Amino acid sequence: MDSLLRKKIENGDELCPADLKRLLLLENQEDLQILYQAAYKMKLRHIGNKVSLRGLIEFSNICTKNCYYCGIRKGNHAVQRYCMTPDEILAEAETAWKWGLGSVVLQSGERSDRDFTDFVEQIVREIKRISNGELGITLSCGEQSEEVYRRWFEAGAHRYLLRIEAGDPEFYTTLHPADHSYHDRKQCLKTLKRCGYQTGSGVMIGLPGQTVDHLVTDLLFFRELDLDMIGMGPYIIHKDTPLAVQFPDFQQKTEFQLTAALKMIAVTRLFLKDVNIASTTALQALRDDGRELGIQAGANVIMPNVTDTSFRSSYQLYQGKPGVNDAPESGMTDLKKRLDAIGETILFNTWGDSPHFRKY
Repeated sequence: MDSLLRKKIENGDELCPADLKRLLLLENQEDLQILYQAAYKMKLRHIGNKVSLRGLIEFSNICTKNCYYCGIRKGNHAVQRYCMTPDEILAEAETAWKWGLGSVVLQSGERSDRDFTDFVEQIVREIKRISNGELGITLSCGEQSEEVYRRWFEAGAHRYLLRIEAGDPEFYTTLHPADHSYHDRKQCLKTLKRCGYQTGSGVMIGLPGQTVDHLVTDLLFFRELDLDMIGMGPYIIHKDTPLAVQFPDFQQKTEFQLTAALKMIAVTRLFLKDVNIASTTALQALRDDGRELGIQAGANVIMPNVTDTSFRSSYQLYQGKPGVNDAPESGMTDLKKRLDAIGETILFNTWGDSPHFRKY
């Protein structure tokens, strides 16, 4: 890293596309440490040494999409499908609330039928009721009409995560069937912002055929959409997917994948500064302390899984997902110890809204 670029990132100056590419190509360990430290300082400047938690409830794995990389894609008939009952979902949301998590994420496979959209609206209203309006709600339920997004927002959801997975439209087509529209997904993100949601998206890192130019395009996509939240993680193979079949010789290089993901987190923090960035469970799948490394590279959100263990084995987007059999309470205790050890404080009983969103 030359002195001009080093000075630029340490000062928090605006980064151009050429800067982004050079940072994402860094390999020297000394340079990488400079990058991570600069990103962490940026996190401290805008957020502090604090981590927001979202209790993740994976309430259904029924999906109408056939994304080539995903373990719960419609075409994977090896998956045991489920949809939790309202009482089961509410019990987990109430547990998260009593633990002081402040927010939950309701995540599911993608459906847009009326039974599903009514079900989600009912659940959101009930979570608000049982928590006296105190529990924040993020939805991650795929592409919907503007009318549905508005209904869910009016019911009480205030954040929405809709990952694009590839910001480059041509690369997007290599990861999805022809009936999956890049344009429609991008329009949904714009609609979510128009409806008033704190809006998030994200990508996978280390996909077959992905280049550093694709990652730069992803970063520019985040900025173009003026996103409030970013969720990124390494691509991890699921054997029952077309992408795994198409690239049988693709090798999961753990250290390379982890470094690539951490670089992307750090560069996103330096580029977008005040957005919420998740340190994903997929990082922990590559290394036991992966989530902590993500925080130290500039992330500020972790989503501990509060889904009942009886459902978790059926909600695996990739193989080797950690914590499938761990009791939610023990996972929380372990997470607190890990964050304490790196000098981070959990923001209990707060929604942990994006500082970027709060500016407007």
